[in-house]
Amino acid sequence: MRYFRTGIRMGVLLAGALVLTAALLAENQQLKLNPHLDYNSDRVDGPLVTGNDTQTGVVAGKPNYVMIYGEGCFNSKRQARRTVALSKRYQDKVNFVIIDLDKPQSPAQLKLVQSYYEGSIPDLVVLDSNGKAVYNQAGEQTEEVLSHIFDTLLGDHALQERH
Repeated sequence: MRYFRTGIRMGVLLAGALVLTAALLAENQQLKLNPHLDYNSDRVDGPLVTGNDTQTGVVAGKPNYVMIYGEGCFNSKRQARRTVALSKRYQDKVNFVIIDLDKPQSPAQLKLVQSYYEGSIPDLVVLDSNGKAVYNQAGEQTEEVLSHIFDTLLGDHALQERH
């Protein structure tokens, strides 16, 4: 009986450790806004968004949102705030790729920059689940417009009706 209780305790401890590890991994993948951003300045405040795998590229089979930015651009700072809000709403449905032009890019990110970057920041690209660009514009964009694009790509009419 004593061994049985010890086994149960060990199982509970192991399950708790697995849940904590999964929560920490999910937390690390969530996009986070740099809390020190000055939205009224072109001052370089460091990376605008953290928490995402910095080497990430496009994920096949789902829509992808790509934000290409520079750390000292106040337009990029404001778009970063919208991007993080969108990532929370669409975290399991849309892949978010954040590319900081002030940092070295992975080969996957470099390919995206070469394919879509038009010389102005922020540059926002939305790819459908087949990898075709359905939106590629420089400058800020509202959450509503981007949500509409995501909802259309996802075919989620219930979400569209709420906007």
